[in-house]
Amino acid sequence: MKDEAATPAPPEADATTRIARRVAALRHQHGLSLEALAQRCGVSRSMISLIERGESSPTAVVLERLAAGLGVALASLFDDAAAAPSPLSRRDAQLQWRDPASGYLRRNLSPTQHASPLQLVAVELPPGAAVLYDSPPRTTEIHQQVLVLDGVLEATVGDARYRLAAGDCLALRLDRHNGYRNPGRKTVRYLVAIATR
Repeated sequence: MKDEAATPAPPEADATTRIARRVAALRHQHGLSLEALAQRCGVSRSMISLIERGESSPTAVVLERLAAGLGVALASLFDDAAAAPSPLSRRDAQLQWRDPASGYLRRNLSPTQHASPLQLVAVELPPGAAVLYDSPPRTTEIHQQVLVLDGVLEATVGDARYRLAAGDCLALRLDRHNGYRNPGRKTVRYLVAIATR
């Protein structure tokens, strides 16, 4: 009988596993029960349990609520705690994740085990797609700058609305609802720089 090479797990499975481990680790690190985290972030206890077991592929909105409840930036939920510390993040090692609700594709660019208050994320938002975040209050101050690389992006920060074209950069603090929408007919690509204080 012919030996067949094992097929690698799809990238979504890697992302789901990493998110599961990271959420559970952060919850334990903060000494929070499932119930306590659920109350902090407004995500049901059963949903958090499914996420931690890798049995649910959460949306970006759910992940943002969990990140707020855990006092970290959303990008931190994709960190690889098992990675060796390094100041370098190679392209082929950068985890990609697709939001099951909006279809947006995010790729964490920054090294996951390098101590830095700054994280970089590349995002591709499909035509007509939108992601609207309404996070609970945060215990950590998080700032973002969004730089549009290609296409047009509509951003909402609280009651303010902005239309961003390639080369435009918007600075915001994650202390109110915010969202992004692609009003165009082609994928919009943008870079997000995240700083934690």
